[in-house]
Amino acid sequence: MATTRTAHTVWEGNLLEGGGTVTLDSSGVGEYPVSWPSRAEEPDGRTSPEELIAAAHSSCFSMALSNGLSKAGTPPTRLTTRAEVTFQPGTGITGIHLTVSGEVPGTDAESFTAAAEDAKANCPVSQALAGTTITLTASLG
Repeated sequence: MATTRTAHTVWEGNLLEGGGTVTLDSSGVGEYPVSWPSRAEEPDGRTSPEELIAAAHSSCFSMALSNGLSKAGTPPTRLTTRAEVTFQPGTGITGIHLTVSGEVPGTDAESFTAAAEDAKANCPVSQALAGTTITLTASLG
């Protein structure tokens, strides 16, 4: 069955001096301030579209990798995934780098890396971001 998740943003003012609030409607877990400086300069307690993409990508990738490893008979004990989304003002998102470290009993580095590459290619967020260069570093430990 398909699911739909929603969020909304209320923005006030112009791009450079204005600001807004992103609300995660489906989960109800919070409202987060957003501004141009938080996107193009320092976060200063606010989020950005790129940080939200990083959150979505790291969690989706972790789920896909966990599933792939489990199907291979080596379920992970723990996966820690970091997604770095690079934004260049005037150009846009120029790349995403995923770094994953896993505790996976019964697997070796080569198998883990292969599973991570498969998760990178096939998680729904990676597929949605297919127009962006996505790189990966994977390690056990």
